[in-house]
Amino acid sequence: MQDIDDEMKKPLLKHLVEITAHREHSRLAISVISALYQLTNVQVIRMLDIFSMRDEHYVQEKMVIRDGTVHTIAEHTEDDPKEPLSSYPSMMVCIRNHLNEYLETTPDGMHVLWLPVWLHGKMNSCLEIRSEQPFDTQMMEVINGIFHVYCNYQSLLDYSERDALTGLFNRKTFDEQFTRYAFAIAPHEAHSMDRDERRHDMAEDSDDAKGHWLAVVDIDHFKQVNDRYGHLYGDEVLILVANILRASFRGHDRIFRFGGEEFVILLRSTSLADARKIFDRFRQNVQEYDFPQVGKVTVSLGFVGIARETPVVILGHADQALYHAKKSGRNRICYYQELVNSGVLRSGITTNDTVEFF
Repeated sequence: MQDIDDEMKKPLLKHLVEITAHREHSRLAISVISALYQLTNVQVIRMLDIFSMRDEHYVQEKMVIRDGTVHTIAEHTEDDPKEPLSSYPSMMVCIRNHLNEYLETTPDGMHVLWLPVWLHGKMNSCLEIRSEQPFDTQMMEVINGIFHVYCNYQSLLDYSERDALTGLFNRKTFDEQFTRYAFAIAPHEAHSMDRDERRHDMAEDSDDAKGHWLAVVDIDHFKQVNDRYGHLYGDEVLILVANILRASFRGHDRIFRFGGEEFVILLRSTSLADARKIFDRFRQNVQEYDFPQVGKVTVSLGFVGIARETPVVILGHADQALYHAKKSGRNRICYYQELVNSGVLRSGITTNDTVEFF
C-alpha cells in the first residue's frame, strides 16, 4: 500500500474491516462492490453469476451499483433475465486462458475491467467494472487489493459451507440457509401453497402452480455396499451420486449432504408436475449409472411443498414420504401430500432415524 495516498488508507482499511465482518456471500459481495465504488471514480460495477442449466452455461446479473445505488437479486430463478455465456466474449477469453483479469476498451471509449472469481478451478462469477477514465496505477492497486481479499475470504466461507467428501453444501449450511430460503417465498406463492395444503381433495388442481419443494434422498442398501466392497468404494458411490445430483438439477437449486448416505434438495420455482419429473429423472439417472466395481445402485426419495412451516415440520413431512418409499420397495419417489390425501399417512410429524432434526 506504499503507493496509495495517505488520505485513502484510512477509508480503505475501514472498508476491509467491514468486508471481513460478513459471514454470508451476498452481503460480502455487496460490501465489496460498495467499497470499490466509493474508493474509485468508476461509473458502474456489476457482479455476474455463471451457472449451468440443461448443459448450457448462462450469465445473470447478481448485483449492480450505479449512480450510488446498489440493486440486487436475492435468489435467481429460471424466470429471471439471463444471457448465454457466449454473449460475453470477454468472459469467454478469461475462461479459455484462465485469466485473473482482463482489460478492454469498448468502441464508445468506455474502459472495462473484468475480474473473474475462480472457485474449485472454475469461474463461478465475474466482476465487471466500467470507467470513463483509464485505470491508473493507484486505482488498479486499490481494486486488486480489495478484490483479492474478497476472493480469499469467499474461499474460506465456501470451505466452511461444504461437505469435504462430495463438495456439496453441508448440514450446517442447510440449517443456516433454509429459514431464509423458505421465507423468501413471494406472498402469493405462500398463500397458494397454504391453500393447496388445506384442499386435500383438490390437490390435482395445484399441479401447474409454481412452488418450491424439498426432497430427502437416501441411497438404497448403502450399508451393504460398505460391508461388501469396503468404505473406499462406499465413498466413491457417494461422490458419484453427488455428481449425478449436480447434473440433474439447475444452478439455482440447492443440494446438501446431510451425512452418511442422505442428501437434501431444495427445488425452486417449478410446478408439482415438473417437480415429479425432475425428481424421477434424477432417480432414473442413478438407476442407469454403472458404478465401478459396485454395479447398480438405486435411491429412494420423498418430497414435500415448502409452505410457511418450520424446518422441522417440512423436513419431517419429506422424511415420512421417504420412509414410505423405502418401505414400499425402494427405488421410487413419493410425494407427502399425495400420501396424506390417499390416507396412507396422517398429517403431522412422524420421524424415523433417517433424518436428524434441529
